[in-house]
Amino acid sequence: MLVGTETADDAAVYLLRDDLAVVATLDFFTPVVDDPYDFGAIAAANSLSDVYAMGAKPLLALSILGFPTTKLPLEIMGEIVRGGAEKAAEAGCPLLGGHSIDDAEPKFGLSVVGVVHPDRILRNRGAKAGDALFLTKPLGSGILTTALKRGKLPDDLRGFVVGVMKELNAAGAEAAQEVGVHAATDVTGFGLLGHLRGMLQASGAAARLRFGAIPLIHGVLDFARDGVVPGGSQKNLANFGKTTRFDGSWSDAERLAVADAQTSGGLLLSVPAAKADAMAEALKKRGLEHFARIGEIEAGVPGAITFLR
Repeated sequence: MLVGTETADDAAVYLLRDDLAVVATLDFFTPVVDDPYDFGAIAAANSLSDVYAMGAKPLLALSILGFPTTKLPLEIMGEIVRGGAEKAAEAGCPLLGGHSIDDAEPKFGLSVVGVVHPDRILRNRGAKAGDALFLTKPLGSGILTTALKRGKLPDDLRGFVVGVMKELNAAGAEAAQEVGVHAATDVTGFGLLGHLRGMLQASGAAARLRFGAIPLIHGVLDFARDGVVPGGSQKNLANFGKTTRFDGSWSDAERLAVADAQTSGGLLLSVPAAKADAMAEALKKRGLEHFARIGEIEAGVPGAITFLR
């Protein structure tokens, strides 16, 4: 076993031979959007993300499905699976079956198997003082999908946030392998603060971030000011805000935005300072429009985050 549960990394990694390791992960959740096809695609992209976060190539997937067969039309179930299968196919990862149960609420996700060379595994540990921190997707999907559920999200923002969640992290993983990084993870349910804290604790390091550099989806702060915030984001701020120092004057909305629980969020990469420009170019040439250099790793109390205005 090359990667287990020691640092709460994104997936398990098991050595098969000197030049090949298998990566395994599983993730599923209840709907974050109303459209069943989009829900299936988002759930698949989210599941695949853990394989990309390890620097691996997805190989095959099995689905996990819960569905209220007596309450909703079976056509909706078919659309969920179709969305997941087509997103997996986009990743070059066939959906080869799975298991379903009759459940009170729809649930969908994938168990994904991938492969990676043992020398090219990306881990959530290994970040070093002086590294540049890159985030490959904008934040705000938790707040905006909450606005969607409350019927407050405009159509243009709905389309944008759905597109962000459906986007695979393949390009970010390719860039990380091309340039070389010290550590990597993806940003999902624990938000930027939680997943960065996990990386820092595993690496024995601290970090300094700049709020002005954080890519936020348009409208996130407005909705947060109006109290349109999921419970998961509030819990993240309560839990991980304890090890975060917010320097200067911050609004509650701003704090919640950087703690927002993400669905199918981007990759968080700890890049050697000398390779920061190369990383920016590698992400740009792959068409990633919303990546950002958000801060630096520094020596300090493991897990501590300082957020500058």
